[in-house]
Amino acid sequence: MKTEMQSQNRKPLLSVKEMAVTAVMTAILCILGPWAIQIPISPVPITLCSMGIYFALYVLDLKLGTLSVLLYVLLGCFGLPVFTNFSGGFGKLLGPTGGYIIGYLFLALICGFFLRKFPENLPMQLLGFVLGTLVLYLFGTLWLGYQLNLTFAAALMAGVIPYIPGDAVKLLLALSLATPLKKQLKKAMLL
Repeated sequence: MKTEMQSQNRKPLLSVKEMAVTAVMTAILCILGPWAIQIPISPVPITLCSMGIYFALYVLDLKLGTLSVLLYVLLGCFGLPVFTNFSGGFGKLLGPTGGYIIGYLFLALICGFFLRKFPENLPMQLLGFVLGTLVLYLFGTLWLGYQLNLTFAAALMAGVIPYIPGDAVKLLLALSLATPLKKQLKKAMLL
């Protein structure tokens, strides 16, 4: 009898609304992730995935935003063509850009932590996004260097330095667009 009452009183891990918004954000990451522009100086393409992750975290929160990133990575690992250039499969993690894909999870955790810890403090949120991006760069650089037998400096030049200005724009764009969108979603009682 006690076990029945305990199971009836148990709250699910996610509400239906939380599952729905997480699924929608995962779908947005799956749409943004494959689109890539290859640049001649690097094996790492320009993508919109990091902007989608910034956006997901700002709109959802640490738990749901990180879950949407985890689902995106898992979908890609299981073979759905959601990674750059419409590729998928576990082998993508073993390629030159695999460190960035793993780094997305740490980007999500760090950005989400700062958003949760400092909900009304934009400079601290920005700091969290920058730190998260630096960790993403670190994972990507170390794996790129390992895969292509490059020194850390050479991997940094190939996989990070050319992307800093664009990533800064993506970060600021996500922060500026996410605030009004989050307010509208809350007003519509979707969050």
